[in-house]
Amino acid sequence: MIKKDIQGFYDETGNLIGVFVSARLWQEIAADIDTVLEKSLAKLNGPICSEEESIQTQDALPSEPLDDWETFLKFWDFHYPVEKKVVCEICGQCTEDWTVDSPRKFLLKAANLGGLVSFLCLNCQARIIKRHFKDHITYEATPFVNRKKK
Repeated sequence: MIKKDIQGFYDETGNLIGVFVSARLWQEIAADIDTVLEKSLAKLNGPICSEEESIQTQDALPSEPLDDWETFLKFWDFHYPVEKKVVCEICGQCTEDWTVDSPRKFLLKAANLGGLVSFLCLNCQARIIKRHFKDHITYEATPFVNRKKK
């Protein structure tokens, strides 16, 4: 590592205000550090649960498998009421009811009778998975990874 690959930036009183990471070093560490940075930023900024507009444009959203969602609800036999809340642990975006958001914050990607419901976060493109069990729900968020070759 060259000394200039990481360099602190300070204000006139000597307080650290930022850090410069060279492009060369960033290319080496980006894949490893992106998730850590996104989670840390979500903690620092807090969840985005207001009525703010989503960064993603709503024009060209693909259709959702709403028939699968309706079938899932039709055969609902869990020991708790239907929960329509969705939270992205990656960017902090959340909603109490994804079905009524306008503009949409999450896009339904899949729902099945086994209790698995999957969403796409329209803010950061993360995949949100809700697994419904008889007496509880588990949540999982997987960050978007751009796999396009340069």
